[in-house]
Amino acid sequence: MSQSKSSFLIILSFFSIYIIWGSTYLLNKIVVSEVAPLFLASIRFLLAGILIFGIAKLLKLSLKMSKKQLLNCIIAGFFFLVYGNGVFVWALKYVDSGFAALIATTQPLFVIFLMRILHGTKIKAKSMFGVALGIIGMYLLVSQDALDLNKDSIIGILMILSCVLFWSFASIFVSKANLPSSFFVSTGYQMLAAGVILIIFSFLIGETWLSPMHWSPKVQGSMVLLIVFGSVVAFSAFNYLLKVVSTEKVSTSAYVNPVIALLLGWYVLDEHISVQSILAALILLTGVYFINSKKKFAIFNRFRTK
Repeated sequence: MSQSKSSFLIILSFFSIYIIWGSTYLLNKIVVSEVAPLFLASIRFLLAGILIFGIAKLLKLSLKMSKKQLLNCIIAGFFFLVYGNGVFVWALKYVDSGFAALIATTQPLFVIFLMRILHGTKIKAKSMFGVALGIIGMYLLVSQDALDLNKDSIIGILMILSCVLFWSFASIFVSKANLPSSFFVSTGYQMLAAGVILIIFSFLIGETWLSPMHWSPKVQGSMVLLIVFGSVVAFSAFNYLLKVVSTEKVSTSAYVNPVIALLLGWYVLDEHISVQSILAALILLTGVYFINSKKKFAIFNRFRTK
């Protein structure tokens, strides 16, 4: 592959994980306005899983796996997609998409605490500083007077935080679990497993299953974008970037996605962005930067040597 073509693919892939993943908050918010949340998620992941397997067959990737790998895919699918995403989508009925995206930036805080609890990983001084900023940012986010909090929105916020916790735990689980060598195939199995579980849960809680033929064109278009771009294209771009650029550069999507979600929520859905929300976002993202950054800061080095 030529250097110019490779550079173009890298730029296109970064555009995918920045813009597409950032827009999924808005797209889910639009679809959940007409479609039951668990039913929505089940359709999305079932169809995305089928698409991924179709692409895998075209690429002649092996779909074989052991029973242990299948079990681990089901476990990962449950934590990532059934709870981490399915319940998150449900909570969007009560919380603005941009606001939900900001809450999701607390994931690094959960990860480092879980790593400490589960594996005894030492928390670095700059990471603790990042955690402190994260706590301050979250307080500013949920305590503002301009925020119209009621019983439903508070429940939505708490459920989103629990989703972030489950997603963080799943990230740690997957890093150690025995999964298929092809991450693309592994994701396909996770999506299919999650889709089946979600449709069972949707039936058990009595959600209304509305045929896609009765959805509005806006909702139909948003669902297609979620399946094709949010679940297949962006994930493929993510996999490609992990192979050709450094992991820390790929992780910059964690800083950009909430900004995209806030702007799209404001522009498309007329969601309100307060000055305090912007300040909270800056503090939260600064905290995430300190947690993820591998740079050494002199102030923390001096603190450690005292």
